[in-house]
Amino acid sequence: MGHASYLAVLALTAGAGTGAAQTPAAQIAAAVLAAPEDRRAGAKVLSWDASGKLVTLREGSNDMICLGDDPKTEGFESNCYHISLEPYMARGRELLAQGVTGDRNQIRWKEVQEGKLMMPEKPAILYTLTGTRFNEATGKVDEEYRRSTVYTPFATTESTGLSTKASSTDPWIMFPGTAGAHIMITPPRPARGGGAGS
Repeated sequence: MGHASYLAVLALTAGAGTGAAQTPAAQIAAAVLAAPEDRRAGAKVLSWDASGKLVTLREGSNDMICLGDDPKTEGFESNCYHISLEPYMARGRELLAQGVTGDRNQIRWKEVQEGKLMMPEKPAILYTLTGTRFNEATGKVDEEYRRSTVYTPFATTESTGLSTKASSTDPWIMFPGTAGAHIMITPPRPARGGGAGS
């Protein structure tokens, strides 16, 4: 799915294609931008070091976990999610590291149904921030776009009243009836070229 790339998190560098490594402080500043302002200071932050190893850049004091951008892909993306989603997200990263791509969802859903993988019992949020690059000078993401995903395992159209049709004006449900069912909130994208924070 288009928003599944939030599982492909590796390392954060100073802007797309520059190859210049950021300091841990800059990595943290960029990663937490996906979260609401009042959730950023206490969020746990994960990213990758220069050797490509996943590391904890900062321990958290609230229930939010943030992941940094993948410098090997075009543009910028960071994600912050409720701690109850960590088993599901961590398993996705593990499968990706093993080279599994197209059927990661099916594998995880099967593991959830078999009791091998835990999903939250209540709705849990994932915030995603994308753009062209993190501008360290401004502390913002150029041409930013935000979307939200509320994981509601096994929810359906019948249990929620939500449509399965993608919409930029109304919430809609993706993968209904599965362990990975989630409500998408996808606002219209801003006009290109709006600059940082547009």
